[in-house]
Amino acid sequence: MGVEHRIERMTTIATSGAGEQAAEQVARAAREGLLSRPKRLPPWLFYDEAGSRLFERITELPEYYLTRTERGILRQFAGEIVARAADGARLRIVELGAGSADKTRLLLAAAVARQGTVVYEPVDVSASALQAARERIERELPGVSVAPRVADYMHGLALEPEQAGERRLVLYIGSSIGNFDPEDAARLLAGVRAGLAAGDALLLGVDLVKDESALLVAYDDAAGVTAAFNRNLLARLNRELGADFDVDSFAHRAVWNEAERRIEMHLESRAAQAVRLEALGLQVEFARGERIHTENSYKYRPGEAETMLQAAGFATAGSWTDERGWFEVCLGRVD
Repeated sequence: MGVEHRIERMTTIATSGAGEQAAEQVARAAREGLLSRPKRLPPWLFYDEAGSRLFERITELPEYYLTRTERGILRQFAGEIVARAADGARLRIVELGAGSADKTRLLLAAAVARQGTVVYEPVDVSASALQAARERIERELPGVSVAPRVADYMHGLALEPEQAGERRLVLYIGSSIGNFDPEDAARLLAGVRAGLAAGDALLLGVDLVKDESALLVAYDDAAGVTAAFNRNLLARLNRELGADFDVDSFAHRAVWNEAERRIEMHLESRAAQAVRLEALGLQVEFARGERIHTENSYKYRPGEAETMLQAAGFATAGSWTDERGWFEVCLGRVD
């Protein structure tokens, strides 16, 4: 293709009323989760500014195979994926939970090589991560116009209308879908599908089942970065809700749940203690050894990603994996 289109560079972040609404969401999640039995907190709470920085460090750890394995797949097949998603049309690329968008640059570069320029719409709850991604991408890939959106995509996908002759490729990579229970994952994919038009596509990345030892060290690294990432969730509640968690009095625990085929992350109280959350007017008691369940990371068998996409209303348009069969990206299209 390679047809040049002049596009305006977009440099503002749409906040979607983020500030006050986000604070209310944090307060509600903390109240509901810490009063539940067993206690739990949703994984999206990880990703404040400090948590986003810690997660970027996790992706560079030798134990954390997920990012480099998926990056290898995209490095090898980006051109093929973009061409198949475009199917002769011009692409606009959206990414859900974009973070730093490191791997995404491979797909953006392939789109620029194919059509000259591309609009990239990263969607994330972290304004700081989006800002860093925008500055980096616009510096390194001049053909990309970045239109970031601070928004919660988990309850439906609301995007700007496409231009005439354009198709949208939505990226949901990094095995982020694995953070959701199967029923919630199905609802999320159906919500994304409802926001797309005929010809649009979704690229889904999933982590595949493998040896338990490889899974456990990926979520409990020797340097303790994942432990710091997990405990930062409590530090966030201290900062934003006036809580008085003694962060070091909670231990990071990662366990493999064979029956559910998922890694679970927990924070375990090292002693009996009481925590006050000033903004909520709430005191929460912890027994020694009591856990807060902070994350699930489901692992999938080959073919399950295609099944999930089909159940959400997508037609399978291709799938790609690494040589070891540790990770898969799957393309679904709206007919």
